[in-house]
Amino acid sequence: MTGRVTPAPPLDQIPAPRAARRWWRDFAGSAAILSVVAVVALWLANGGIGNLRGLGEPATTLGRLTGLIASDLLLLQVLLMARIPWVERGYGQDSLARRHRVLGFVSFWLMIAHVVLTTVGSAQSGSSSVLGEGWRLVVTYPGMLLATAGTLLLILVVILSIRAARRRQRYETWHLLHLYAYLGVGLALPHQLWTGADFTASPAACLYWWGLYGAALAAVLAFRVALPLGRSAYHRLRVDTVVTEAPGVVSVYLRGHRLDRLPARAGQFFLWRFLDGPGWSRAHPYSLSAGPRRDLLRITVKDLGDGSRRVRQLRPGTRVLVEGPYGTLTAERSSGRRPLLIAAGVGITTMRALLDDLGPAGAGATLLYRIRTRAEAVFHAELDDLGRCFGVRVVYLEGSRARRGSWLPAARCGHGDDTAALRWLIPDVAEREAYLCGPPPWMAAVRTSLREAGMPDHLIHSEEFAW
Repeated sequence: MTGRVTPAPPLDQIPAPRAARRWWRDFAGSAAILSVVAVVALWLANGGIGNLRGLGEPATTLGRLTGLIASDLLLLQVLLMARIPWVERGYGQDSLARRHRVLGFVSFWLMIAHVVLTTVGSAQSGSSSVLGEGWRLVVTYPGMLLATAGTLLLILVVILSIRAARRRQRYETWHLLHLYAYLGVGLALPHQLWTGADFTASPAACLYWWGLYGAALAAVLAFRVALPLGRSAYHRLRVDTVVTEAPGVVSVYLRGHRLDRLPARAGQFFLWRFLDGPGWSRAHPYSLSAGPRRDLLRITVKDLGDGSRRVRQLRPGTRVLVEGPYGTLTAERSSGRRPLLIAAGVGITTMRALLDDLGPAGAGATLLYRIRTRAEAVFHAELDDLGRCFGVRVVYLEGSRARRGSWLPAARCGHGDDTAALRWLIPDVAEREAYLCGPPPWMAAVRTSLREAGMPDHLIHSEEFAW
């Protein structure tokens, strides 16, 4: 980067997102929709509507359809979070997580509808009570005990995924419990094979369902198991040193073999497992806090819980398993306009790394850094050096919050509302592009101010770690 300011291109000349990313988004979205269409088409081809006649048959037939769609959506959920690199780069982890969550709740209610409708229809056909028929189905039909266990596991995962419940859990606990969803999906397979007439009704149905189950399993094994293990074995990452950056914040420097072949960019994150004793199997998401080098990586971690607290105690030489890189908040998004980087708290780690990677596009960069006190500022000396050497303007937004819903401190709100204060801080804000990193509610407030200040949505880049 240099201190020379380059003219910003007009809005109508700003390039759209990369064609490859757009192509993968379109392909993945279309494939998901087509999968549901295929399920309905197979159900119709195998006499779905024709089975609506007779006592109990409408409920039973609709129960089969809801069960088929629920199974399809469950497998799509698995594919969404299988960390398929092309899909992840097309959407970003936060966008995939939101879609995963929506599909999860839709498939859950369809699964409940499947259970209720099938039981009611069977009870009507046999003139027995609903509860009695439900018990008979569970204990006498092949695979139903396993399917019931799988359903209970999925219900548990859904309950724990409700926002109010998630707030009460540590990330490590939620992540471990969430893995039971894979077991729940697997336990449903014998039931579909043994009693699911629509699953084996035709060669086309067999091919579709075996293909979808096989694709989901292969994606998980390839991208959640084999690829991370292969990269970890090849690059042989180890802790080099741990440095205190601020109260409760440390940087971990890691060295390894041929790190230039690791497809990582500043702004991305990895899931880290430090092989330092019990608890090593729980992965933790930490972003790179400096641009990756041929022989060195750096992450910076704030003490927010048991997992992050252990990072301070890592010893040099500790081996590391990594999964990733993930994330799309990189310099690849740059349109060539002068960047405005806005960070809060430990979100400065991603912004600090981006400053290493923006290159010529970083000329005239401005960083707004939201902190409570100057003592909490991370990378203070590095940011000062960037200002002196490369003309990066750093503005520390320190102090208590101005008011509820504001992203600025009280001391900066003497110029009106947040948008007016932003215009005062950055007079040419509408001619820049922004990169945001911080707590999701805070980023939402920043995004609102940027829009009101005249910055188009496609020039506002952010990514949340959503769990």
